[in-house]
Amino acid sequence: MKVRVLGCSGGIGARARTTSFLVDHDILLDAGTGVEDLSVDELAAIDHVFLTHSHLDHIAALPLLVDSVGGLRERPLVVHALPETIEALKAHVFNWVIWPDFTEIPHYERPWMVFEPLAIGSVVELGGRWVRSLAASHTVPALAFHAYNERAALVFSGDTGPNDEFWRQVNGVPNLKYLIVESAFPNRDRDLAVTARHLFPIQLAESLSQLRSEPEILITHMKPSDRETITRELEAWAGRFSPRVLERGDVLEL
Repeated sequence: MKVRVLGCSGGIGARARTTSFLVDHDILLDAGTGVEDLSVDELAAIDHVFLTHSHLDHIAALPLLVDSVGGLRERPLVVHALPETIEALKAHVFNWVIWPDFTEIPHYERPWMVFEPLAIGSVVELGGRWVRSLAASHTVPALAFHAYNERAALVFSGDTGPNDEFWRQVNGVPNLKYLIVESAFPNRDRDLAVTARHLFPIQLAESLSQLRSEPEILITHMKPSDRETITRELEAWAGRFSPRVLERGDVLEL
């Protein structure tokens, strides 16, 4: 199982793409702007999208993805998400005002997209690969994901502030090879981070102290305007955990 980093930034700019990870050729974890760099053939090969939550930087490419390749596919694209995320997408995106409702196009009996609700603890099996939903704590209902095969696993925190249940669940993951976790803001913006339920370097270091395994720790969702500052602060506050800043184009093998 290979995980290709399409986007891992907390914003846009030159070479900055928002959150999206391509698992093999057919599964997306989040659908941020990184998806837009894929070819038409690559887009058409995606069968499943797992969404952590409804915020724009995690769903921005989904409407255009369905529109671009829906007619090339033999079956609907399956979007897996919390019921609250699905309702937000129906109300605010696929509502015939912002974008057409592709659960009804070209016909409600033959749609280009279907929704499948998730709950914390849900496990979806896809050809010898599994995706399990974990707890996250954000300003909207949100999930983290545990993706794994028979050999190894990764956990992607999504957007989350401090969350003891998330770390308890991470500590129960066998064969954890990669932990992808956010650190969105620099320490000076800790009040904003707390309000927005994101992590900052001091807080991330405190959270990592709960970790009982030794995966490679990969940092995502840094604001482009503060990337250098956050990187320095991670080294100062979380350096003993040897975190590495994730880069667009990285490939993780499980």
